[in-house]
Amino acid sequence: MSGFDGIPGAIRDGQLILHFGNPSTEQRALAAGAALVPLGDRTLIEVTGPDRLTWLDSITSQSVARLAPGESTELLVLDPQGHVEHAAAVFDDGETAWLIADAADAEPLATWLQRMVFRSRVTVTVRPEALLVGFFAGGDAEASVRAFAPQGVPVIWRDPWTGVRAGGHQYAETAEHPGSDYAWSVAVLDGAELPEGPFAGLLAAEALRVAAWRPRWAAEVDERSIPHETDWIRSAVHLNKGCYRGQETVAKVHNLGHPPRRIALLQLDGSDDVLPSPGDAVFAGDAEVGRVTSVARHYEDGPIALAILSRRAPAGDLIVRAGDVDIAAGQQVIVPADAGATADVPRLTRLSRRPAGEDPRHRG
Repeated sequence: MSGFDGIPGAIRDGQLILHFGNPSTEQRALAAGAALVPLGDRTLIEVTGPDRLTWLDSITSQSVARLAPGESTELLVLDPQGHVEHAAAVFDDGETAWLIADAADAEPLATWLQRMVFRSRVTVTVRPEALLVGFFAGGDAEASVRAFAPQGVPVIWRDPWTGVRAGGHQYAETAEHPGSDYAWSVAVLDGAELPEGPFAGLLAAEALRVAAWRPRWAAEVDERSIPHETDWIRSAVHLNKGCYRGQETVAKVHNLGHPPRRIALLQLDGSDDVLPSPGDAVFAGDAEVGRVTSVARHYEDGPIALAILSRRAPAGDLIVRAGDVDIAAGQQVIVPADAGATADVPRLTRLSRRPAGEDPRHRG
């Protein structure tokens, strides 16, 4: 049983609360900081021990060795080829690093972390009983939350997507990034006592995430994903920190190459009142160029989606095929096709270009 079972009026999908009857109204309240979202789709992981931060620093994409009590960040776990395997929000209270992961990734992430402990003074524990709520900072919802604070520091993670973190890089070429206003926060509740609300469902939270171009492990990650494709270097990768698994690929693509795929926002034609599903194919003419990863109805923008496209997909309008229905989709490029290759590499003169007949042994 979930600690959120007693909330009246909830429309559920299993243990997940999707909405409370009016997702559009819930979005408005959530964006205004006036509603809380029960996060049954996230799980808390507790990492204790004096080596916890330096240890996490050494095995993940983010620089966390000097994370101060009360600070928030996020990290990725990459495989040796630089593909994203796991992702987690990170908050440290001075004694414990609290990781928040998508529920389906929590046990696999914790298992991998436990395998990596070796001689480090670290203990990893999954806390499935912990209740998590999301909200946008600065409103009445935040004031109503009584957060868990075992060291006197309330365990409230602030999403770093609002800006480019130290050591990060943004590929999106826009003067006003929609993530700059994405003041999303996640609190670990103190005990099983729930705030009084008002509440919003996960559909509202997801719509605001999609509109902010914010990637998520449960939606945008597959076995081929690298952080560059979703602009995740913006908040989850430190390009100048020490070695970690997958760093060579991160550096090579960022400095010398281009990510093979790129994320885009799709503005969907809503005239047929049909929404695609994650996994539906995206076409440019007759050529399949990608897949939808997240879909939402936004209270202002209407039906929208995030899609992972081939780097070579054209930047213009596309088609999303939802079953037997083709849905017109206006594309807003997030990661451009020429992302990466940031290093100014001098070109070396090739020996074959020396004047005919010149003997290189007799130069100068």
